[in-house]
Amino acid sequence: MDDLTEENYRKIRSGGSGFYEQKRGLIAVWGKEAIQFLDGLISNDMKTLEDGAQMLAAFPNAQGRLLAVVRVLRQGDRFLFETEEATKEKVFNNLFRFTFAGDFFVEDLSESYIYFELFETSESVPPAVAGGLTFAGSASTAYFAPSDKTDEFIQTLASSGAVEISDELYETVRIESGVPKYGVDMDETTIVPELGLEGLISYNKGCYIGQEIIARIHFRGHVAKRLTGVLSEPPAVPGGLTQGTELSTHDGKNAGRITSVTFSPKLDKNIALAFVRYDYLAAGTQLISGDTPVTVADLPFLN
Repeated sequence: MDDLTEENYRKIRSGGSGFYEQKRGLIAVWGKEAIQFLDGLISNDMKTLEDGAQMLAAFPNAQGRLLAVVRVLRQGDRFLFETEEATKEKVFNNLFRFTFAGDFFVEDLSESYIYFELFETSESVPPAVAGGLTFAGSASTAYFAPSDKTDEFIQTLASSGAVEISDELYETVRIESGVPKYGVDMDETTIVPELGLEGLISYNKGCYIGQEIIARIHFRGHVAKRLTGVLSEPPAVPGGLTQGTELSTHDGKNAGRITSVTFSPKLDKNIALAFVRYDYLAAGTQLISGDTPVTVADLPFLN
């Protein structure tokens, strides 16, 4: 980290706030048959989502593998789906094909808004902008500001003392917060329950695409592997705690694979997101990454 990045990191981790601008997808769905169609597509139960509330959900394929993770916000009879830029097109196409089958409408609103992710303390006053949308997350709050209100929104953030987060700093905070990124920590080879995200799946709703496999994994007791954290003391041995490195036990058994890596200044440790096999998921388990000893840790590393 350069000096400015380190300074901004300290502000965020010592009670200040910071914001990060990035591209995200925002898709609106409505119609009399919206709940019926959506319940057949996603892992959570749309029938339970009340007006003004939101939920986490996944779009699986027929094999229970991940197409996208979304947050859904209900506004009356309209449902707003927020997702990563990398999965926006998949989500839109998955939804749009049902517009020919009944009273079901879909619109991509992504270009009408600018997305900001705000990391803040619980005492911070949330920013407001006319026509904006808010999605609450476990580690941060997402704001969609109307495109014509972007400058006003940034001024509101800056006047409240929020610092702008660089790409490098965002990666550090993202990994510390245990937030997976599509194409890095998860993709279409990931079985949805392997993410271990709380509130992602309803096991009480009716059938949906991929439900049979997801339910089978749940009712047999556990997944074969799950996304979790690992950490090591700095400095990392070259070829050790690096993205894509395989994890092993001390007697040479395969234990998983690292997906994202960063250095956490607050923890003073190298930390990583990794898929770890079920037998080694307990926090404190000692494993090896390359030639580097690592310790399994629960997510998030930092709240």
